[in-house]
Parts: sequence; C-alpha cells; structure tokens
Amino acid sequence: MRLTEEQAGGGGEQLALIPLPSRPSAPLPVLESRERGTRFLGIAVRSALNSPAATHMGFWSLNPYIGCEFGCSYCYARDTHRWTVERLGERAPAAADFERDILVKTNLAEALLEGFDPSRLEGESLAIGTATDPYQPAERRFRVTRRILESLLPFRDIRLSITTKSPLVTRDIALLSRLRDRHRVSVNMSLATLDSRLARRLEARTAVPSARLRAVRRLAAAGIRTGLFVMPVLPCITDGRRQLDQLLAAAKEAGARFVAWSALRLGPAARRHFLPHLAREFPELVERYERHYTRHDAAGWAYRKALQSRFEALRHKHGLGELSED
Repeated sequence: MRLTEEQAGGGGEQLALIPLPSRPSAPLPVLESRERGTRFLGIAVRSALNSPAATHMGFWSLNPYIGCEFGCSYCYARDTHRWTVERLGERAPAAADFERDILVKTNLAEALLEGFDPSRLEGESLAIGTATDPYQPAERRFRVTRRILESLLPFRDIRLSITTKSPLVTRDIALLSRLRDRHRVSVNMSLATLDSRLARRLEARTAVPSARLRAVRRLAAAGIRTGLFVMPVLPCITDGRRQLDQLLAAAKEAGARFVAWSALRLGPAARRHFLPHLAREFPELVERYERHYTRHDAAGWAYRKALQSRFEALRHKHGLGELSED
C-alpha cells in the first residue's frame, strides 16, 4: 500500500494546532540535558489532539514530542520544530536544534482528558507519532507516550496506530496487549533497508535494522498487529528490487502482517537539510536529486507508479496484507 506523505505521518502538526503561548513569561524549563548537548525542554499544551477537520485527514493524531533525537537526514518535521520554537519566543533555532532541543509535552495525557471526551474517538482512528517518533530516546525518561496509552484504557473501539523506528515500543507490550482487548491496535515499524551501514548513513542515531526486526518479532509473538512502514523510499538508494525483496521477506519472517510504503518527499526544511547531507554521503546523486527536488516536493508520477507496481508484486509474493486490512 502506497501512502501519501500525510497518511504516512508527513503532514506533521500544523502550527495553528499547537495552542502554546506566543511569548512565555520565562524561558522553557530544561527538564534534563545530556553531555552531547541535547536538552529536553518542557512545554504545557492546552489540547492534545489534531482533529481530522483541522488536518483534512481521515484520522485524529497526536505527537508527544516536538523535535527528535533520531535526527533522520530526510525528516519532514523540522519546520514544525522551528515554527514552534520561534512562536515560544526562544532564540531563532539552528538546523541541528531539531535533534538537540527536544520539546516534551509534559501534560499531554492530562490535556487529552481535560476539555475533551475521549469517547468521541470510539470508532475513529487515532495515530500516534505522525510527526516525530513517540518512542524516541526521550520516552525512556519522560514516558509521555506510555501515559497517553494508559489514559485510553477506560475507553473502547478506537483504531489506534503507533508509528516508530524504536525497539523501545516493546517496553509497553503488556500495556498494548491490554489495549488490544478494548481497541484495534497496530504498531507500524518504520524500516527502509536491511543494510545497517546504509541505514547509519541516512539515520545516524536510530536503532539498527536487526533490532527493529526483533521488535517486530516480539510484538507479533505477543499478538500485537504489527507491520512494516517502508518510508521514505529514497530513489536510487533504497529502492532496488532485490533490496526490497529481502526487506519484505525478513519482515514477513519476523511476523509482520502488512506493509505500507511512500516515496521520499522533501519540503523546504527537509530539503535544506537533506541535500547537503546527500552531497556528503552520495555525491554521485546530488545533481539528479537537485534537478528534481529543487522544483518539486514529491517524487515524479512515473517513479511513484513504478514503485507501487514493484511493491505490490513483492507484497503479494511474501503474503503481506495492506495497512487497512484486518
């Protein structure tokens, strides 16, 4: 199943949907800092959810963090982080601040329950992690995602999905199993290549592919509906037929039930960060990428059509379903 960027989580959070004070009376509190320079800044939000009416998508969404320590070279969520930091009256952010200054929504679970009746979500879809990873390293310390999941336990019949690149999601297997008894729960493990060296060149601080596949195996063994998000697919880098064949075979063997995919999109912020990174890591591709992505955000129609045909053939070969299937 090919997804649009918004369906894959590429829409991010619109600035207007983050009800934060424009000029706080004091700097954001530093909850914790790391030796390598990462800071975790606390923010209080007045609402937790992005509604379908506001995002023009067919699901509700929320993101526990703004910014992400993983700092993937192609990430589309950099603009959201920059706009938010500017709106909060902090200093003008540098490009690296996306993975260095992580905004932690400390009261997100409380905001979900105050002023909103979660029973309105019954029969609806709620996507967690549409902009930044809900199980990034910050979650180990702050547990915002876990508190959100716990707050949904009293309710029923929500189509709940979690998108992550982190094996940390397995920490919550027992909780996800309890939620599964009341809701339709899916975990979407994001993985675009089995090549750990290639993954490191694109996603310097994410878990290695083998660790993510072990997480899929553990989730599947616990009866959690789990699938593979192959996104973004990078033209001429991660789109080889043999590469994808091996990736889907490994996912199926680990217990994945479905696969979804999306070709690379580069909005303005992602383009400014990714193209220089491409010049360092894949200089032979710079001219080709610049020729296309300086004029377009999305891969071309012919490329996306060919990629869809490739994935559909491989999906059927390995007996993997679609994201929307039960």
